[in-house]
Amino acid sequence: MPIRERYEFASDNTAAICPEAWTALAEANRDAAASYGEDRWSKRVSEKLRELFETDCESFFVFNGTAANSLALAQLCRPFQSVLCHEHSHIETDECGAPEFFSGGSKLLRIGGANGKVDLADASQVLARQRELHSPKPRALSLTQATELGTVYRPDELEAVAEFAKKYALLVHMDGARFANAIASLGCAPKEITWKRGVEVLSFGGTKNGLAVGEIVVFFRKELATEFDYRAKQGAQLASKMRFLAAPWVALLEHDVWLKNARHANAAAKKLADELKADLAFPRDANALFLRLRDEKVKQMHGRGWHFYKFIEPDVYRLMCSWSITDQDIADFVADFRKP
Repeated sequence: MPIRERYEFASDNTAAICPEAWTALAEANRDAAASYGEDRWSKRVSEKLRELFETDCESFFVFNGTAANSLALAQLCRPFQSVLCHEHSHIETDECGAPEFFSGGSKLLRIGGANGKVDLADASQVLARQRELHSPKPRALSLTQATELGTVYRPDELEAVAEFAKKYALLVHMDGARFANAIASLGCAPKEITWKRGVEVLSFGGTKNGLAVGEIVVFFRKELATEFDYRAKQGAQLASKMRFLAAPWVALLEHDVWLKNARHANAAAKKLADELKADLAFPRDANALFLRLRDEKVKQMHGRGWHFYKFIEPDVYRLMCSWSITDQDIADFVADFRKP
């Protein structure tokens, strides 16, 4: 008997396009439109982002998160400079060297820290080891919000990071692949965890929040965005039919669909955690659970068609909830989980 494939909890990347984005895509496809970002949808996204963040920011579309993070950091750093990041950050573990490649050699400096958050004392020690001239010159600090371990930086934590960055003359980049989930968790205005807390550039994720493709690089200090459009073009990130990236973003940003989707994903993760009553390796702040599981239980669940994977050795597995997870999905998973 063939094993059924079920991907609901493997990643929020497995989810379908949300209905609002799908409708917007169809509407953008009705007629011809100006290319390379001169269309009305692209212009509307820029306007909506300024409204959302309550500041005059510059924004640029790219195709995916790797490009958003890598090109943003390349914009901040020269080849002989370096970026501090958490040891579990996506730029360190999952970008295939793209930040180093696009920057022409900027080195990533790993920092420890509980629950996926950078430990500023550890960061200080890392900086102390960067000898003048003989080591890459520290230039930027990259944070992930929500973190790769499913936690969320609070405004007061980001305030401490901002003070640290100012002390060491570091620019702050935020990998916001799940920025929407962080805002949904905190219930604050987006400005409260971005530019008001010292963040200079944000990689704003849409793919994990209901889109098919397309992230946005948002510069809160406009002078840092100078000629980023050329960098994006050279990095093969300029879409000729830009409206097909922009229109779904308009759908997300208008009527707070982006928040609705994130709130649903977060609530699903909370419900799943409550139902499972399992041993969580890290606090559940957003839409991810990290469970300590025995090999036997994992083998059983995989055999029953559930797809999720080990995130940290030796026994920590991730369950990720998306905008499209249903109560029935959770009930089915929990029922299979409770079986001997």
